[in-house]
Amino acid sequence: MFSKGRGVVILFLFLAGVVNYLDRSALSIGAPFIRHDLTLTDTQMGIIFSSFSVGYAIFNFVGGMASDKFGAKLTLFVAMIVWSLFSGAIVLAVGFISMIVIRVLFGMGEGPLSATINKMVNNWFPPSNRASVVGLTNSGTPLGGAISGPIVGFIAISFGWRYSFLAIMLIGFIWAICWWKFVKEKPADSVSPEAEIAAAKEINPSGEKFNLTFYLKQKTVLFTAFAFFAYNYILFFFLTWFPSYLVDARGLSVKDMSVVTVIPWILGFLGLALGGIVSDFFYKKFIKKGPLFSRKLVLVTCLFLSAVCIGFAGVVTTTVGAVTLVALSVFFLYLTGAIYWAIINDVVDQSNVGSVGGFMHFLANIAGIIGPTLTGYIVDKSGTYTAAFILAGALAVVACIAVIRFVRPIMKVA
Repeated sequence: MFSKGRGVVILFLFLAGVVNYLDRSALSIGAPFIRHDLTLTDTQMGIIFSSFSVGYAIFNFVGGMASDKFGAKLTLFVAMIVWSLFSGAIVLAVGFISMIVIRVLFGMGEGPLSATINKMVNNWFPPSNRASVVGLTNSGTPLGGAISGPIVGFIAISFGWRYSFLAIMLIGFIWAICWWKFVKEKPADSVSPEAEIAAAKEINPSGEKFNLTFYLKQKTVLFTAFAFFAYNYILFFFLTWFPSYLVDARGLSVKDMSVVTVIPWILGFLGLALGGIVSDFFYKKFIKKGPLFSRKLVLVTCLFLSAVCIGFAGVVTTTVGAVTLVALSVFFLYLTGAIYWAIINDVVDQSNVGSVGGFMHFLANIAGIIGPTLTGYIVDKSGTYTAAFILAGALAVVACIAVIRFVRPIMKVA
Protein backbone atom coordinates (compact mmCIF):
# COMPACT_ATOMS: atom_id res chain seq x y z
CA MET A 1 0.00 0.00 0.00
CA PHE A 2 2.86 2.42 0.81
CA SER A 3 5.36 1.28 -1.84
CA LYS A 4 6.54 3.00 -5.03
CA GLY A 5 5.58 6.54 -4.06
CA ARG A 6 2.12 5.62 -2.80
CA GLY A 7 3.09 6.51 0.76
CA VAL A 8 3.86 10.07 -0.39
CA VAL A 9 0.44 10.34 -2.01
CA ILE A 10 -1.26 9.14 1.19
CA LEU A 11 0.76 11.59 3.30
CA PHE A 12 -0.05 14.62 1.15
CA LEU A 13 -3.75 13.75 0.89
CA PHE A 14 -3.82 13.20 4.66
CA LEU A 15 -2.23 16.62 5.24
CA ALA A 16 -4.68 18.21 2.78
CA GLY A 17 -7.48 16.93 5.00
CA VAL A 18 -5.78 18.36 8.09
CA VAL A 19 -5.50 21.80 6.47
CA ASN A 20 -9.06 21.56 5.14
CA TYR A 21 -10.68 21.07 8.54
CA LEU A 22 -8.26 23.36 10.32
CA ASP A 23 -9.54 26.08 7.97
CA ARG A 24 -13.17 24.97 8.03
CA SER A 25 -13.63 24.57 11.78
CA ALA A 26 -11.76 27.78 12.63
CA LEU A 27 -14.96 29.79 12.21
CA SER A 28 -16.92 27.72 14.72
CA ILE A 29 -14.12 28.02 17.30
CA GLY A 30 -13.92 31.77 16.75
CA ALA A 31 -17.71 32.17 16.57
CA PRO A 32 -18.21 33.54 20.11
CA PHE A 33 -15.67 36.32 19.37
CA ILE A 34 -16.94 36.96 15.84
CA ARG A 35 -20.61 37.04 16.91
CA HIS A 36 -19.75 39.64 19.56
CA ASP A 37 -17.48 41.81 17.38
CA LEU A 38 -19.85 41.88 14.40
CA THR A 39 -23.06 41.95 16.49
CA LEU A 40 -24.66 38.83 14.98
CA THR A 41 -27.71 36.85 16.16
CA ASP A 42 -27.80 33.03 16.38
CA THR A 43 -29.91 32.92 13.22
CA GLN A 44 -27.44 35.14 11.34
CA MET A 45 -24.53 33.02 12.58
CA GLY A 46 -26.37 29.93 11.37
CA ILE A 47 -26.81 31.49 7.92
CA ILE A 48 -23.09 32.33 7.84
CA PHE A 49 -22.24 28.73 8.75
CA SER A 50 -24.58 27.53 5.98
CA SER A 51 -23.27 29.97 3.36
CA PHE A 52 -20.03 28.01 3.22
CA SER A 53 -21.94 24.98 1.93
CA VAL A 54 -23.59 26.91 -0.91
CA GLY A 55 -20.26 27.28 -2.68
CA TYR A 56 -18.94 24.02 -1.29
CA ALA A 57 -21.79 21.80 -2.50
CA ILE A 58 -21.79 23.21 -6.04
CA PHE A 59 -18.04 22.80 -6.38
CA ASN A 60 -18.16 19.23 -5.06
CA PHE A 61 -19.64 18.36 -8.46
CA VAL A 62 -17.60 20.89 -10.45
CA GLY A 63 -14.41 19.71 -8.76
CA GLY A 64 -15.21 16.07 -9.46
CA MET A 65 -15.75 16.82 -13.16
CA ALA A 66 -12.53 18.88 -13.23
CA SER A 67 -10.56 16.00 -11.72
CA ASP A 68 -11.79 13.71 -14.53
CA LYS A 69 -11.00 16.28 -17.23
CA PHE A 70 -7.87 18.09 -16.00
CA GLY A 71 -6.49 15.62 -13.45
CA ALA A 72 -6.73 15.41 -9.70
CA LYS A 73 -3.28 16.93 -9.09
CA LEU A 74 -4.00 20.24 -10.84
CA THR A 75 -7.55 20.44 -9.49
CA LEU A 76 -6.47 19.99 -5.87
CA PHE A 77 -3.55 22.44 -6.28
CA VAL A 78 -5.88 25.19 -7.52
CA ALA A 79 -8.48 24.35 -4.86
CA MET A 80 -5.95 24.63 -2.02
CA ILE A 81 -4.71 28.03 -3.24
CA VAL A 82 -8.26 29.40 -3.57
CA TRP A 83 -9.60 28.16 -0.25
CA SER A 84 -6.50 29.26 1.66
CA LEU A 85 -6.78 32.73 0.14
CA PHE A 86 -10.41 33.12 1.18
CA SER A 87 -9.78 31.58 4.58
CA GLY A 88 -7.40 34.47 5.19
CA ALA A 89 -9.83 36.94 3.62
CA ILE A 90 -12.19 36.51 6.57
CA VAL A 91 -10.07 39.17 8.33
CA LEU A 92 -11.59 41.69 5.90
CA ALA A 93 -15.17 40.95 7.03
CA VAL A 94 -17.01 43.94 8.51
CA GLY A 95 -20.51 42.52 8.93
CA PHE A 96 -23.13 39.93 8.07
CA ILE A 97 -23.13 40.34 4.27
CA SER A 98 -19.35 40.41 3.84
CA MET A 99 -19.05 37.27 5.99
CA ILE A 100 -21.52 35.46 3.74
CA VAL A 101 -19.72 36.45 0.52
CA ILE A 102 -16.30 35.39 1.83
CA ARG A 103 -17.64 32.08 3.20
CA VAL A 104 -19.34 31.20 -0.10
CA LEU A 105 -16.08 31.79 -2.00
CA PHE A 106 -14.16 29.86 0.66
CA GLY A 107 -16.60 26.96 0.23
CA MET A 108 -16.11 27.00 -3.53
CA GLY A 109 -12.38 26.55 -2.98
CA GLU A 110 -12.81 23.61 -0.59
CA GLY A 111 -15.49 21.92 -2.70
CA PRO A 112 -13.21 19.80 -4.95
CA LEU A 113 -11.21 18.21 -2.10
CA SER A 114 -13.06 14.94 -1.44
CA ALA A 115 -13.72 14.12 -5.10
CA THR A 116 -10.08 14.77 -6.02
CA ILE A 117 -8.89 12.61 -3.11
CA ASN A 118 -11.16 9.83 -4.37
CA LYS A 119 -9.85 10.29 -7.92
CA MET A 120 -6.22 10.15 -6.77
CA VAL A 121 -6.94 6.99 -4.77
CA ASN A 122 -8.62 5.49 -7.82
CA ASN A 123 -5.54 6.37 -9.91
CA TRP A 124 -2.98 4.95 -7.49
CA PHE A 125 -4.54 1.99 -5.64
CA PRO A 126 -6.29 -1.33 -6.51
CA PRO A 127 -9.97 -1.92 -5.55
CA SER A 128 -9.12 -4.18 -2.59
CA ASN A 129 -7.27 -1.32 -0.82
CA ARG A 130 -9.24 1.74 -1.84
CA ALA A 131 -11.60 1.99 1.15
CA SER A 132 -8.62 1.66 3.51
CA VAL A 133 -6.70 4.38 1.68
CA VAL A 134 -9.74 6.70 1.46
CA GLY A 135 -10.21 6.24 5.21
CA LEU A 136 -6.54 6.91 6.00
CA THR A 137 -6.31 9.98 3.79
CA ASN A 138 -9.60 11.47 4.98
CA SER A 139 -8.69 10.81 8.61
CA GLY A 140 -6.66 14.00 8.38
CA THR A 141 -9.92 15.99 8.44
CA PRO A 142 -10.95 15.24 12.04
CA LEU A 143 -7.33 15.69 13.11
CA GLY A 144 -7.47 19.15 11.59
CA GLY A 145 -10.67 19.78 13.52
CA ALA A 146 -8.99 18.57 16.71
CA ILE A 147 -6.00 20.90 16.48
CA SER A 148 -8.08 23.88 15.35
CA GLY A 149 -9.57 24.28 18.83
CA PRO A 150 -6.29 24.81 20.69
CA ILE A 151 -4.64 26.71 17.81
CA VAL A 152 -7.49 29.09 16.97
CA GLY A 153 -8.52 29.41 20.62
CA PHE A 154 -4.99 30.34 21.72
CA ILE A 155 -4.38 32.83 18.91
CA ALA A 156 -7.85 34.38 19.31
CA ILE A 157 -7.43 34.85 23.06
CA SER A 158 -3.83 36.07 22.80
CA PHE A 159 -3.82 38.19 19.64
CA GLY A 160 -7.37 38.40 18.28
CA TRP A 161 -9.43 36.01 16.15
CA ARG A 162 -8.42 37.57 12.82
CA TYR A 163 -4.75 36.54 13.20
CA SER A 164 -5.70 32.85 13.43
CA PHE A 165 -7.15 32.95 9.91
CA LEU A 166 -4.01 34.53 8.49
CA ALA A 167 -1.86 31.81 10.08
CA ILE A 168 -3.82 28.94 8.59
CA MET A 169 -3.85 30.68 5.18
CA LEU A 170 -0.05 30.48 5.12
CA ILE A 171 -0.13 26.77 6.01
CA GLY A 172 -2.33 26.11 2.96
CA PHE A 173 0.03 27.96 0.62
CA ILE A 174 3.01 25.92 1.87
CA TRP A 175 1.11 22.64 1.30
CA ALA A 176 0.18 23.64 -2.26
CA ILE A 177 3.79 24.37 -3.26
CA CYS A 178 5.00 21.04 -1.87
CA TRP A 179 2.10 19.13 -3.47
CA TRP A 180 2.92 20.47 -6.93
CA LYS A 181 6.61 19.67 -6.55
CA PHE A 182 6.49 16.15 -5.09
CA VAL A 183 3.28 14.40 -6.25
CA LYS A 184 2.44 12.88 -9.66
CA GLU A 185 -1.00 12.35 -11.18
CA LYS A 186 -0.45 8.60 -11.63
CA PRO A 187 2.28 6.14 -10.64
CA ALA A 188 5.06 5.33 -13.07
CA ASP A 189 3.95 1.69 -12.93
CA SER A 190 0.38 2.66 -13.76
CA VAL A 191 -2.13 -0.13 -14.22
CA SER A 192 -1.75 -1.96 -17.51
CA PRO A 193 -4.50 -1.70 -20.15
CA GLU A 194 -5.34 -5.39 -19.56
CA ALA A 195 -5.76 -4.80 -15.83
CA GLU A 196 -7.91 -1.72 -16.48
CA ILE A 197 -10.17 -3.78 -18.74
CA ALA A 198 -10.45 -6.49 -16.09
CA ALA A 199 -11.33 -3.92 -13.42
CA ALA A 200 -13.92 -2.33 -15.70
CA LYS A 201 -15.54 -5.72 -16.28
CA GLU A 202 -15.74 -6.30 -12.53
CA ILE A 203 -17.76 -3.08 -12.21
CA ASN A 204 -19.67 -3.53 -15.47
CA PRO A 205 -19.74 -7.21 -16.60
CA SER A 206 -21.58 -6.45 -19.84
CA GLY A 207 -18.72 -4.24 -21.04
CA GLU A 208 -21.23 -1.64 -22.23
CA LYS A 209 -20.12 1.99 -21.98
CA PHE A 210 -22.15 3.91 -19.38
CA ASN A 211 -22.24 7.70 -19.61
CA LEU A 212 -22.37 10.16 -16.72
CA THR A 213 -26.10 10.85 -16.94
CA PHE A 214 -26.85 7.12 -16.61
CA TYR A 215 -25.02 6.97 -13.28
CA LEU A 216 -26.62 10.15 -11.96
CA LYS A 217 -30.09 8.60 -12.22
CA GLN A 218 -29.28 5.37 -10.39
CA LYS A 219 -30.93 4.64 -7.03
CA THR A 220 -27.64 3.30 -5.69
CA VAL A 221 -25.96 6.65 -6.32
CA LEU A 222 -28.92 8.72 -5.13
CA PHE A 223 -29.55 6.81 -1.90
CA THR A 224 -25.85 6.58 -1.11
CA ALA A 225 -25.93 10.37 -1.47
CA PHE A 226 -28.93 10.51 0.89
CA ALA A 227 -27.04 8.50 3.51
CA PHE A 228 -24.08 10.86 3.01
CA PHE A 229 -26.53 13.76 3.46
CA ALA A 230 -27.51 12.37 6.89
CA TYR A 231 -23.82 11.89 7.70
CA ASN A 232 -23.11 15.51 6.80
CA TYR A 233 -26.14 16.79 8.70
CA ILE A 234 -24.72 15.34 11.93
CA LEU A 235 -21.18 16.40 11.01
CA PHE A 236 -22.12 20.00 10.23
CA PHE A 237 -24.25 20.19 13.37
CA PHE A 238 -21.20 19.16 15.36
CA LEU A 239 -18.75 21.21 13.28
CA THR A 240 -20.68 24.49 13.39
CA TRP A 241 -22.81 24.53 16.54
CA PHE A 242 -21.19 22.23 19.10
CA PRO A 243 -18.64 24.85 20.30
CA SER A 244 -21.43 27.41 20.77
CA TYR A 245 -23.57 24.77 22.51
CA LEU A 246 -20.78 24.16 25.03
CA VAL A 247 -20.50 27.90 25.75
CA ASP A 248 -24.21 28.83 25.68
CA ALA A 249 -25.95 25.73 27.04
CA ARG A 250 -23.23 24.22 29.22
CA GLY A 251 -21.55 27.40 30.46
CA LEU A 252 -17.98 26.56 29.45
CA SER A 253 -15.47 29.33 28.88
CA VAL A 254 -13.99 29.76 25.40
CA LYS A 255 -10.70 28.40 26.74
CA ASP A 256 -12.32 25.25 28.17
CA MET A 257 -14.50 24.83 25.08
CA SER A 258 -11.41 24.92 22.84
CA VAL A 259 -9.97 21.97 24.77
CA VAL A 260 -13.20 19.95 25.11
CA THR A 261 -13.89 20.03 21.35
CA VAL A 262 -10.66 18.11 20.80
CA ILE A 263 -12.16 14.94 22.34
CA PRO A 264 -14.78 14.14 19.66
CA TRP A 265 -12.32 15.03 16.90
CA ILE A 266 -9.72 12.56 18.21
CA LEU A 267 -12.31 9.78 18.26
CA GLY A 268 -13.39 10.88 14.78
CA PHE A 269 -9.79 10.60 13.57
CA LEU A 270 -9.63 7.01 14.86
CA GLY A 271 -13.03 6.18 13.36
CA LEU A 272 -12.20 7.51 9.91
CA ALA A 273 -8.79 5.82 9.85
CA LEU A 274 -10.30 2.48 10.92
CA GLY A 275 -13.52 2.66 8.88
CA GLY A 276 -11.95 1.94 5.51
CA ILE A 277 -9.77 -0.83 6.96
CA VAL A 278 -12.83 -2.46 8.52
CA SER A 279 -14.75 -2.15 5.25
CA ASP A 280 -11.93 -3.67 3.18
CA PHE A 281 -11.63 -6.50 5.73
CA PHE A 282 -15.28 -7.39 5.24
CA TYR A 283 -14.88 -6.78 1.48
CA LYS A 284 -12.34 -9.61 1.36
CA LYS A 285 -14.17 -11.80 3.89
CA PHE A 286 -17.51 -11.65 2.07
CA ILE A 287 -16.22 -11.27 -1.49
CA LYS A 288 -18.65 -13.91 -2.73
CA LYS A 289 -21.57 -11.77 -1.58
CA GLY A 290 -20.29 -8.87 -3.68
CA PRO A 291 -18.54 -5.66 -2.59
CA LEU A 292 -21.72 -3.79 -1.69
CA PHE A 293 -22.63 -6.26 1.07
CA SER A 294 -19.57 -5.35 3.15
CA ARG A 295 -19.96 -1.63 2.45
CA LYS A 296 -23.62 -1.64 3.53
CA LEU A 297 -22.88 -3.73 6.61
CA VAL A 298 -20.45 -1.14 7.98
CA LEU A 299 -22.44 1.88 6.80
CA VAL A 300 -25.83 0.88 8.24
CA THR A 301 -24.50 -0.43 11.56
CA CYS A 302 -22.26 2.53 12.33
CA LEU A 303 -24.56 5.28 11.01
CA PHE A 304 -27.39 3.88 13.16
CA LEU A 305 -25.17 3.87 16.27
CA SER A 306 -24.13 7.46 15.50
CA ALA A 307 -27.80 8.45 15.22
CA VAL A 308 -28.66 6.93 18.60
CA CYS A 309 -25.75 8.67 20.32
CA ILE A 310 -26.43 12.14 18.87
CA GLY A 311 -30.13 11.85 19.69
CA PHE A 312 -29.54 10.95 23.33
CA ALA A 313 -26.85 13.66 23.63
CA GLY A 314 -29.64 16.22 23.36
CA VAL A 315 -31.55 14.92 26.38
CA VAL A 316 -28.86 14.06 28.93
CA THR A 317 -28.52 16.47 31.85
CA THR A 318 -24.76 16.57 32.39
CA THR A 319 -21.96 18.14 30.35
CA VAL A 320 -19.85 14.99 30.67
CA GLY A 321 -22.72 12.86 29.37
CA ALA A 322 -23.36 15.17 26.42
CA VAL A 323 -19.70 15.39 25.42
CA THR A 324 -19.28 11.60 25.76
CA LEU A 325 -22.31 10.85 23.59
CA VAL A 326 -21.32 13.42 20.96
CA ALA A 327 -17.79 11.98 20.90
CA LEU A 328 -19.17 8.45 20.40
CA SER A 329 -21.53 9.72 17.71
CA VAL A 330 -18.62 11.31 15.83
CA PHE A 331 -16.59 8.09 16.20
CA PHE A 332 -19.34 5.89 14.73
CA LEU A 333 -20.14 8.53 12.11
CA TYR A 334 -16.56 8.63 10.89
CA LEU A 335 -16.40 4.84 10.73
CA THR A 336 -18.71 5.28 7.71
CA GLY A 337 -16.71 8.15 6.22
CA ALA A 338 -14.83 6.10 3.63
CA ILE A 339 -17.79 3.88 2.71
CA TYR A 340 -19.71 6.37 0.56
CA TRP A 341 -16.66 6.86 -1.63
CA ALA A 342 -15.90 3.13 -1.66
CA ILE A 343 -19.41 2.42 -2.99
CA ILE A 344 -18.82 4.87 -5.85
CA ASN A 345 -15.48 3.22 -6.60
CA ASP A 346 -17.17 -0.19 -6.56
CA VAL A 347 -20.00 0.62 -8.99
CA VAL A 348 -18.64 3.35 -11.31
CA ASP A 349 -16.02 3.03 -14.06
CA GLN A 350 -12.76 5.00 -13.72
CA SER A 351 -13.58 7.57 -16.40
CA ASN A 352 -16.64 8.74 -14.44
CA VAL A 353 -15.62 8.14 -10.82
CA GLY A 354 -14.59 11.74 -10.16
CA SER A 355 -17.77 13.22 -11.61
CA VAL A 356 -20.14 10.74 -9.96
CA GLY A 357 -18.34 11.06 -6.64
CA GLY A 358 -18.55 14.84 -6.92
CA PHE A 359 -22.28 14.65 -7.71
CA MET A 360 -22.88 12.44 -4.67
CA HIS A 361 -20.89 14.84 -2.52
CA PHE A 362 -22.85 17.81 -3.92
CA LEU A 363 -26.17 16.26 -2.91
CA ALA A 364 -24.78 15.26 0.48
CA ASN A 365 -23.52 18.73 1.27
CA ILE A 366 -26.90 20.34 0.80
CA ALA A 367 -27.11 19.24 4.45
CA GLY A 368 -24.46 21.84 5.19
CA ILE A 369 -26.74 24.53 3.70
CA ILE A 370 -29.90 23.43 5.49
CA GLY A 371 -28.57 22.11 8.81
CA PRO A 372 -26.70 25.05 10.39
CA THR A 373 -29.41 27.58 9.48
CA LEU A 374 -32.17 25.28 10.70
CA THR A 375 -30.26 24.68 13.94
CA GLY A 376 -29.82 28.43 14.50
CA TYR A 377 -33.54 28.96 13.89
CA ILE A 378 -34.48 26.15 16.31
CA VAL A 379 -32.19 27.55 19.00
CA ASP A 380 -33.53 31.09 18.55
CA LYS A 381 -37.17 29.95 18.71
CA SER A 382 -36.93 27.29 21.42
CA GLY A 383 -34.02 28.56 23.49
CA THR A 384 -32.60 25.02 23.61
CA TYR A 385 -30.56 22.64 21.46
CA THR A 386 -32.56 19.49 22.33
CA ALA A 387 -34.77 19.38 19.23
CA ALA A 388 -31.75 19.95 16.97
CA PHE A 389 -29.94 16.92 18.44
CA ILE A 390 -33.00 14.67 18.05
CA LEU A 391 -33.66 15.81 14.47
CA ALA A 392 -30.07 14.96 13.46
CA GLY A 393 -30.40 11.44 14.89
CA ALA A 394 -33.82 10.77 13.32
CA LEU A 395 -32.60 11.75 9.85
CA ALA A 396 -29.73 9.25 10.07
CA VAL A 397 -32.08 6.43 11.08
CA VAL A 398 -34.21 7.06 7.97
CA ALA A 399 -31.03 7.04 5.85
CA CYS A 400 -30.04 3.62 7.24
CA ILE A 401 -33.39 2.17 6.18
CA ALA A 402 -33.00 3.69 2.69
CA VAL A 403 -29.53 2.15 2.24
CA ILE A 404 -30.82 -1.32 3.19
CA ARG A 405 -33.68 -1.01 0.72
CA PHE A 406 -32.24 0.78 -2.29
CA VAL A 407 -28.43 0.45 -2.57
CA ARG A 408 -27.84 -2.38 -5.06
CA PRO A 409 -25.35 -3.27 -7.84
CA ILE A 410 -25.88 -1.08 -10.90
CA MET A 411 -27.16 -2.88 -14.01
CA LYS A 412 -28.46 -1.40 -17.21
CA VAL A 413 -31.97 -2.52 -18.09
CA ALA A 414 -32.55 -3.19 -21.76
